[in-house]
Amino acid sequence: MTHSSLKIANAPCSWGALEFDWAGPAPDAARVLDEMAATGYAGTELGDWGFMPTEPGPLRAEVQRRGLALIGAFVPVRLRDQSAHAPGVTEALRVARLLAAAGDRPFVVLSDDTAVDPERTRLAGRIGPEHGLDAAGRATIARGADTIAMAVREATGLRTVFHHHCATFVETPDEIDDLMSRTDPGLVGLCLDTGHCAFGGGDPVAMLDTWRERIWHVHVKDCDPRVKARAAAEELDYRQSVHAGVFCELGRGMVDFSSVIARLRDASYDGWLVVEQDVLPSMGSPAASAARNREFLRSLGA
Repeated sequence: MTHSSLKIANAPCSWGALEFDWAGPAPDAARVLDEMAATGYAGTELGDWGFMPTEPGPLRAEVQRRGLALIGAFVPVRLRDQSAHAPGVTEALRVARLLAAAGDRPFVVLSDDTAVDPERTRLAGRIGPEHGLDAAGRATIARGADTIAMAVREATGLRTVFHHHCATFVETPDEIDDLMSRTDPGLVGLCLDTGHCAFGGGDPVAMLDTWRERIWHVHVKDCDPRVKARAAAEELDYRQSVHAGVFCELGRGMVDFSSVIARLRDASYDGWLVVEQDVLPSMGSPAASAARNREFLRSLGA
């Protein structure tokens, strides 16, 4: 496998276009896509619904004229709530139909809804077994993931990956392992997010070793160990941790990206590496940060 076979994308969240109301105003989509292309990326995810055009023709034109591929979209659903599964199917299909018409072999990136449960939001990054769901609750999440992934595949042919995420009920290594063991391996892949894995108490390299065959999509994010330690000492919640910069620029945190990339190459991974840094509008220049992150990956041969 050659170095060039690793495809590098970015996502609107790196410009502050986050799914959280508290993130503040982000640049518009045209500027984000311009800067993404200018800083050396080959693909993008969709961002929140409405951030980019929601009709296939205009959306395809916006990404293609900048030489970008549209490769996925984040779909949060309150999966631990059985009554949210049917609305989750509806939302996932809305996104999937747009992706199928405008994208380049894109993924639906499914997650438990983020920063909704007060306790999980307060304790993000320091979740213990006592803070998790019981077996029935975990089964409900897995059932929802399978149901949504099946609906997406039947309606559009697209595949679904599950994004473990801090401040949700699938954050810790045990919770990720449990979800993967309960879901259909033919339907639900894993979106490994290296930063969320590290902040949630896991090791991204070990996660790769355990679930390589299920990892169809990778979000590349770093985790600052100093901010992680401060979040624990000062009992910062998820929002405060992000504001404090827990997801730092690549190479400045605790993730062993050299080993991550080596593992992916050894396994002939042919998917995307999607840089996600969760830069807030108040945290500096997203374009400059994106350029540094791209250069860091180049330094590793990606």
